[in-house]
Amino acid sequence: MRTVLVTGLGGAGRTTVAAATALAAAGPGRRALLLTADPGDVLGAPLATDPTEIAEGLWAARVDSGAAFRTEFLALQERGAAVLELLGANRLAGEELTELPGSPQFALLRALADARTGGWDLAVLDLPPLRETIDLLALPEQLRRYLRRLLPPERQAARALRPVLAQLAGVPMPAQWLYETAARWDTELAAVQDLITADDTALRLVAEPGPAAADALRAARTGLALHGLRTEALVANRILPRHSSDTWLAALAAQQEKALGEWSGDWVPRCQVREIPHLGRDPRGPEDLASLAAGGALALAAPSGPAEPWERITDRRAEDGTLSWSIRLPGADKKSIGLVRRGDELLLRAGPFRRIVPLPSVLRRCTVSGAALADAVLTVRFTPDPQLWPRTP
Repeated sequence: MRTVLVTGLGGAGRTTVAAATALAAAGPGRRALLLTADPGDVLGAPLATDPTEIAEGLWAARVDSGAAFRTEFLALQERGAAVLELLGANRLAGEELTELPGSPQFALLRALADARTGGWDLAVLDLPPLRETIDLLALPEQLRRYLRRLLPPERQAARALRPVLAQLAGVPMPAQWLYETAARWDTELAAVQDLITADDTALRLVAEPGPAAADALRAARTGLALHGLRTEALVANRILPRHSSDTWLAALAAQQEKALGEWSGDWVPRCQVREIPHLGRDPRGPEDLASLAAGGALALAAPSGPAEPWERITDRRAEDGTLSWSIRLPGADKKSIGLVRRGDELLLRAGPFRRIVPLPSVLRRCTVSGAALADAVLTVRFTPDPQLWPRTP
């Protein structure tokens, strides 16, 4: 199954493009699924929470974050029933549960994982605005790190000792369900993380060409690179007719043309820039969506193969005794870059985006000796620690 993740700037028409992408891929003998949290009716009718066939080969469903939150909370409450009873806690009923902040993000991730088991040829996920989506797609990696820090796997090896320890101490030890739940969450998060970074997963950005979009895309480009997210296409939506005799319309078209030229210079060849014409009205229904997809503007290209490594280690010890770690960060500037070494991890900051990454084993025995940003590549220099490196006789 191929997966297409569609996001973009607020109001740029990302839901419409997601629906048109799914419709363009559907047809006889093919099964495409559109998942969206948008309550609108871009397909011409309100969507149900279960996949419903909208057109030949096209199914669509609305992601209900409230229902997903209640289901997950009640299941967790049931698995922890013994601990809750020990604490004298009263259980909550599904009717009194109101979803918490962050629930929509978790519901989208779960819907994405569930789509893998549905037998679809293509799944298109309509994601939140671009800045939120970058945080969302980085969430599985971050949560797995939190789980490893809070519940280290090595501690689980002591499960067999807990009953004995409980008798000696006279107090109950942490219940096994806590570690089992953590292991289950880690497995589910790992599956979503693998799907996001898979070679057959395409990330599409939707924006309307103009000065306001340029700054937002420039910052987002750095954030995507920081988290190792590869963009398949930048969809320029609502393109006005060129060479219009109307001076007002011609000025707007010229502004779009200038933005498209800048986007091509920034994004191509690593990412395609696709143009979608303005219909002169808000698209509604399969016919309008088919018009947007006409000409193959939203057709999926063949998977481009394994992504270029997000990071590289260059061995320069023969020259000056250092190792360099290179990270590609297009669009970044020196003032926005920050890095801190903390134990075996490196805390990276690029503008408003942050990522904590584990250092490769060879660099854990080194100290940071400098860093530089040149040609959109951040290079961090490491010097081997003589206390940790084997000494040659």
